Amino acid sequence: MTKLVVIGNGMAGMRTVEEVLRADPHQYEITVFGAEPHANYNRIMLSSVLSGEKNLEDIFINDRAWYQQHNITLHTGADKTVVSIDRQLRQVVTQDGTVAAYDRLLISTGSKAVLADIPGKSLTGVLSFRDIADVQSMLSYSQTHQKAVILGGGLLGLEAANGLALRGMDVTVIHNNAVLLNRQMDQHASKILQKELEQKGLTFKMAANVKQLVGDEMGHIKAVHFANGDSLDCDLFIMAIGVRPNIKLAKAAGLYCEKGIVVNDTLQSYDPRIYAVGECIQHRGETFGLVAPLYEQAKVCANHLTEHGVAQYLTLPTATKLKVTGINLFSMGDFIGDESSETIQFTDSDLTIYKKLIIKANKLVGAVLYGDTRDSFWYQELLESEQSIADIRAGLIFGKAYV
Repeated sequence: MTKLVVIGNGMAGMRTVEEVLRADPHQYEITVFGAEPHANYNRIMLSSVLSGEKNLEDIFINDRAWYQQHNITLHTGADKTVVSIDRQLRQVVTQDGTVAAYDRLLISTGSKAVLADIPGKSLTGVLSFRDIADVQSMLSYSQTHQKAVILGGGLLGLEAANGLALRGMDVTVIHNNAVLLNRQMDQHASKILQKELEQKGLTFKMAANVKQLVGDEMGHIKAVHFANGDSLDCDLFIMAIGVRPNIKLAKAAGLYCEKGIVVNDTLQSYDPRIYAVGECIQHRGETFGLVAPLYEQAKVCANHLTEHGVAQYLTLPTATKLKVTGINLFSMGDFIGDESSETIQFTDSDLTIYKKLIIKANKLVGAVLYGDTRDSFWYQELLESEQSIADIRAGLIFGKAYV
């Protein structure tokens, strides 16, 4: 039987395996390697575990019994981390020396948290927010410490801040930009969001630059110092400033990489026996961090692994539907605009609703929705289809029901 080895037990890699099994459950003898000690879980739901909305067992997608039922050999834990790929012998080798031969290899090594190069970053109590171990550490801190500082005003940082606040900690969010969620929202929506989060008890230090982290005599963080001379007491410091593709293994194997592992429209690397999906890849210059494109990649990759060979992956305009601390947000495309575009806006301060549409040449090219996201999929369809909105422009801002 043809051997398929999967490096990475995360959402993208295992969705690809699910799609392969759906197309042909008997084509491959499948072996999966995961660096974490757990079976496959939903990383997106980690913030729900932190906030107490979910228990850890609620976020597992496939338990170990599922792997057994599908005759998949699963290796997990640090000692089963793949440390090398031998493309000539077509085999992978793990930390403890386990060897697995492959006919087809799928790399889904995901991404690694970006750690800011700040003096004091190695102090105890300085964490990232990336996996189950990070969440367990944060929960432990919340039971014994009071003051948490989050570096990063993006989605992950706000989710960490919300979760720790719900666990009873005093939380301050530091952001180097004046706009929260500046990659997903404009300044107006950001100010509304900040005000709502402040009402929920969060504190913000915006457009701020951290100078250093200061520890006590035991080497544990106790304060954050800023470039302008300000300081904050701190028991727990979380870095949530983004991720970058984890391509170390692929580069060492000689695969062509730029920002990520470069793949074609079939998710095939420059080595025709090796495919890659998820946050570790680069496709037509783009890298990925949202789950929707990862799952689409999984479908296309499985289509080719099972030798149907007709699907192609196309990068669609970015659409982000977020639920930050119970507040509905949606953005897509070019939501800022330029001198060649037109803007339609609607604001209802009493209901905390804000809508902004960007129009160019009678086509919708971007949108921000705050508070009311019911028409988000309709707007997304209009953008992706490049449909003329000339005939429906008058009611466009009010939603599908009014055109």
